[in-house]
Amino acid sequence: MAAGDDERYSRQILFQPIGTNGQQRIRDATVTIVGCGALGSFQAEALARAGIGSLRLIDRDYVEFSNLQRQWLYSEADASDETPKAIAAARRLRELNSDVQVSPFVADLTPSNAEDLLSRCDLILDGTDNFETRYLINDTSVKLSIPWVYGAAIGSYGIIMPVNPEKGACLACVYPDPPGGLQKTCDVDGVISPATATVAAIQTALALRMLVGWPNFQPFVQTMDLWKAEFRRVNTVDRDPHCVTCAERRFRFLDGGRRVPISLCGRNAVQLHETARPLDLRELAERLRPLGDVRANEFALRILLPRYQLTFFPDGRAIVKGTTDVALARGLYAKLIGS
Repeated sequence: MAAGDDERYSRQILFQPIGTNGQQRIRDATVTIVGCGALGSFQAEALARAGIGSLRLIDRDYVEFSNLQRQWLYSEADASDETPKAIAAARRLRELNSDVQVSPFVADLTPSNAEDLLSRCDLILDGTDNFETRYLINDTSVKLSIPWVYGAAIGSYGIIMPVNPEKGACLACVYPDPPGGLQKTCDVDGVISPATATVAAIQTALALRMLVGWPNFQPFVQTMDLWKAEFRRVNTVDRDPHCVTCAERRFRFLDGGRRVPISLCGRNAVQLHETARPLDLRELAERLRPLGDVRANEFALRILLPRYQLTFFPDGRAIVKGTTDVALARGLYAKLIGS
């Protein structure tokens, strides 16, 4: 360990399951966090303070004022500037611990980039807000033999499951398919920060345990309701011998077969995946200024129209706020960018 680490991480080193050897393993590790919202921002700060060697941050979105109630690392200035979360998080993490190598990616995790973004790391943490991405993480985890920790929170409810594809069940063993029908979202049903913080804290603790060594690993599912102070754990989670993912090794989400080109963001908005059309944001800003209020930086461009707000990203992706009508969102995109 570097000079000064003994003092900085002394209380963590004194914790017997970590100790000096475990702290060195933490320092040598690379963790990828997918999603830098309420879960991911907490995970990132906790791991940076714990002395993780390298953090990769993947997030497609930007900071809004509604995030500040439960999302760590971000400031009112970040929300005013609509700074991409990955960039704002990386900037703050470097202030917290300059020894941590932080690599931000303003990107949406997709079948085309998942293996590239998630490979060459020791562990993946789930900070996402949708099942499609979680199953994509699970596919990639199994294919590349990288452990990950699933987590989710809504209202006062939370759920966590650690996955080590070499030692036990994967997500698809327990939940073969994503839930059908309408699902609750934070933007419709709300969420309290103690729920997200508790889920993220347990995810981070499990991540540290995996990194320092967990020889008798056994997957489990932990659920909780923070409002009612109720906790429940299912300890026996066996691998499904007929699991499509880890037994048959058919990666339905990673091969793109289960992915739709459009994802609803859950807040009266539509995300359009137009990854084949990279955008020059500076050129686009000049083109769109006559049409509405335009704000742009190297990471994103936002135009505010009378009824809608569109945010464009360099990879061609766009978030259209003010509608959940896919056809309308596509039409707006085509009118501004071209069909």
